[in-house]
Amino acid sequence: MLPFIPTRFKTQGQRGVWTGEWWLSRTNNEVAVDIRSLQKPLKEQYRNDPNASKITIRAKGGQTDVPIACSVDIGRAIYQAEAHKGVGGAGAGACSGDLLLGALAACAQITCQMVAAAMGIPTERIEVRVDGDLDLRGTLGISKDVPVGFESIRLYLDVDAPKATPEQLRGLQEKTEEYCVVMQTLKRPPSLQIEWAGRD
Repeated sequence: MLPFIPTRFKTQGQRGVWTGEWWLSRTNNEVAVDIRSLQKPLKEQYRNDPNASKITIRAKGGQTDVPIACSVDIGRAIYQAEAHKGVGGAGAGACSGDLLLGALAACAQITCQMVAAAMGIPTERIEVRVDGDLDLRGTLGISKDVPVGFESIRLYLDVDAPKATPEQLRGLQEKTEEYCVVMQTLKRPPSLQIEWAGRD
């Protein structure tokens, strides 16, 4: 179960402004974003053909020269990962736990931004932080009483929207939590099948 920390809303700050049609980023570059128009043909397609909405996302691990590191290929980019320094890694690169928490942070961040844009909620800043606690004795096999993996995960959303109404903020929180894929996956884990292949 993923413990969820309620969203906190602030009323000051000036890093970016959603005007309803334009997102003014930190660098003041203007980018046209109309989430409803962007998603309208996709929603129509998926309503007319539910099979078109079903996708498979794939990640592939690859061996490197040392056993404490690997590559991760997601098809559009390749990332380097390594064991956490607490289990013998160098501590210079992202470990698998970092990637898991990073996936949750990215999903919550993007979902909240898209929901705010779709609802026309003026925001000046949206920032997400994820903390995860684990006891490394589990993964090192020191104690059978210690679970392997995260024992708790905390997700913090900090939204600066001084012009939003309380109703808009409640709607933003509800819809962000409802539609964040990684959050919902962690709260309700999917079935996991494991297959091994190799040469005898």
